[in-house]
Amino acid sequence: MLREGKVRIIGGKWRSRVITFPNDKYLRPTPDRVRETVFNWLGQDLTGLHCLDLFAGSGAMGFEAASRGATQVVMVESNKNIIRGLQMSQKKLDATQVELVAMNALAFIAADKRQYDVIFLDPPYQSDLMPQLLLHLPARMTDKGLVYMESGNKVDLDEQWLVWRSGRASKVYYQLLKLNKNG
Repeated sequence: MLREGKVRIIGGKWRSRVITFPNDKYLRPTPDRVRETVFNWLGQDLTGLHCLDLFAGSGAMGFEAASRGATQVVMVESNKNIIRGLQMSQKKLDATQVELVAMNALAFIAADKRQYDVIFLDPPYQSDLMPQLLLHLPARMTDKGLVYMESGNKVDLDEQWLVWRSGRASKVYYQLLKLNKNG
């Protein structure tokens, strides 16, 4: 049997609960320290917000948002084995506000017409998907929408994006972006 990875939810109604995920060489959950910083930026209470977690992976960001009161969290993951792990965590937490979608992230962004208050964007570091994804995200954002972006190196952004907050932890670069209304 493959070993499982584990991640702890750090805030909200599921605080300290542990979720597990399949061992996969491309899965790297957002570190606790980074998650804590991001949710301090977003606010501890996400009540009423609609969130999208592209490349859901371990589910750390999506389940953290749901734990903090998000009305809806759509978690998109293309790996069927990882989706099964997310389904187990969803059931364990009774996370009825979480919608799991087994689909390629780019195909989902093209097909889904909903808008989100917070979008978590954390593609595999070795992929070159970030520019394409950033191009399509504005149509999926509410007026005050934010994008959390995580990458293995610094990402050059075009003029449509403003960096609201940013940080670095070891090999993780992370930013909270909003649309430049003047760009």
